[in-house]
Order: sequence, then structure tokens, then C-alpha cells
Amino acid sequence: MAARIDHLVTSGTFSLDGGTWDVDNNVWIVGDDEEAIVIDAAHDADAILQALDGRTLRAIICTHAHNDHIDAAPALANRTGARIHLHPADLPLWKQTHPDTAPDAELAEGQVLTIAGTDLTVLHTPGHAPGAVCLYAPDLGTVFTGDTLFQGGPGATGRSFSDFPTIVASIRDRLLTLPPETVVRTGHGDPTTIGEEAPHLDEWLKRGH
Repeated sequence: MAARIDHLVTSGTFSLDGGTWDVDNNVWIVGDDEEAIVIDAAHDADAILQALDGRTLRAIICTHAHNDHIDAAPALANRTGARIHLHPADLPLWKQTHPDTAPDAELAEGQVLTIAGTDLTVLHTPGHAPGAVCLYAPDLGTVFTGDTLFQGGPGATGRSFSDFPTIVASIRDRLLTLPPETVVRTGHGDPTTIGEEAPHLDEWLKRGH
């Protein structure tokens, strides 16, 4: 059986630079009836375990280390034995949320993760966070972008560890080169496609000045 994508929305808070905001997060589960990976273990380990429905969890992949994307990761790892994967450039952010634990494995540009016979390629896309990554699954016609690219443009870059020119360069060079029909599954909100977002690159560049 080919891998499928299951979608869960969890709710909690995002905190950085002394502020806290209520947020809803997309949790993506990729796998088959036997095994799966979780992309961004946000807020609620119980809800994620329920959505896994007894499947073996092979890995917890963090698109970046803002607290709302990783707050449930250690609890989920403890209950499943799955390893937590994070790009090392985001370790300073990780330590703000989990000072006494560390991820189990590093993500790197071009690394290929395989689940249920389906490959996901790691694209390092800094800007929203230094270690932000996207996961491209060509067989599924999708890319999981975390908070790098949304319906309507780039992720936020107004807080610590973020940079607008960097995120636009990441999107231009790493994401907009993907096939236009590629579905963009984001960290918050509704999906979009590469083709829907690509024509707006010049608008985003002007927005940053």
C-alpha cells in the first residue's frame, strides 16, 4: 500500500520574544496502515497518538523549532520510541522550549527520509527560522513547508532568529522550482500549490522594502 497523508489540527500557544499567541497547528502524518512519520508534533501528544491508531511511529520530523511545532515532541517520542529529527541550526530555539532534552537526529539538505516506500527529501529553507526545512514528497505530489510558505506568501520574519530576504531566497530557490501542481501543506491554515504562489514573488519582494 502506498503512503497516504493524514491531517490533524491541534491548538495551543506560540511564545517568542516575550509574547504569547493562541494558534492552531497542522500536524501531518505520512505512512500506511503499518507505519508512519509525524511532521511537527504540536501541542497534543494524546491526539497525535489517537490519529496514529496503533501504527508504528518511525520518526518525528520538526520543520523548525518554534515552540508550537515541537512542544509535544518529547512526550510523543517517550510514548512511541520514535526519534526526533531537527536541523542543527535550530537548536538554540529548541533549547528555549526543551532545555533539558535534545533531538535525536539531525536533518540536512538533500537528506532522504523513507516511510511506507515513499521518499521525502529535506530542503533546508532558512528565513522563518535558521534551521527551517521543508519536506518534498514527489510521489505524493506535495511539499510540507512548515512556516516557510503559506497560502498568500512567506512565513513571518518579524521576530528573533528570522530574516525576510533569507526566507524569500529560500522560497525562490528551493520551493518555486518544484512542479507548479505540487500541493503545499503548511504549518497553519489551508493548503495551496506552488503554481498559485509563484506569480506573487515580486509582490513579496516589494513587501519587504
